[in-house]
Amino acid sequence: MGVLRANGDEMRICVIGDELTAGTGDPRGLGWVGRVVAHSVFEETTNVMTLPVPGETTRDMSARWESEAVLRLGSSGTRGLVVAVGAADVPAGVSSPRSRLNLANITDRAAALGIPCFVVGPPPLAGVDQGALRALSASCAQVCERRGLPFVDVFTPLVAHDQWFEDMAASRARTESGMTLPGQSGYALMAWLVLHQGWHEWTGAEPRG
Repeated sequence: MGVLRANGDEMRICVIGDELTAGTGDPRGLGWVGRVVAHSVFEETTNVMTLPVPGETTRDMSARWESEAVLRLGSSGTRGLVVAVGAADVPAGVSSPRSRLNLANITDRAAALGIPCFVVGPPPLAGVDQGALRALSASCAQVCERRGLPFVDVFTPLVAHDQWFEDMAASRARTESGMTLPGQSGYALMAWLVLHQGWHEWTGAEPRG
């Protein structure tokens, strides 16, 4: 169950994640989610709802997503869940195998409820071990590959991207654990990656412009 299928006149999508899902640090207030939606033309009336929790690990996300998302998605129409994995597992000491299990639990439960998932991996934030983040991203990719789910690899394209790190160097936004969040340019880069790694295929939306 990897693709949203039209089932009514309304599409509802919940996006769960951390500060990055909220667009914290973006002076325009759009973040990557707002930019992705702004560049998508949907056939159905579409409601994209972000449900961020600052500093959220995959363990925390696994524990709370169902009660919050299902309430908003309802039981009819076209429903989807975007799982945006942040970098919080690394400073929190959550191992890659445990992160993999947490994400698997989320996506398997969503599949049982008839809710297709789209997974966005963690970006290379400054102030956190990049090797551990690479392993976290790889764990997410493995979960999605085994289940046939769309996965956006944010880490690999950005880890050597000068503009990404220049944008973070100019940013004043920090997480509670000391990681640096991107600004306007960084969120635009994340949005571009999401849009070009399966978003339109998953939602059925057309690119705007």
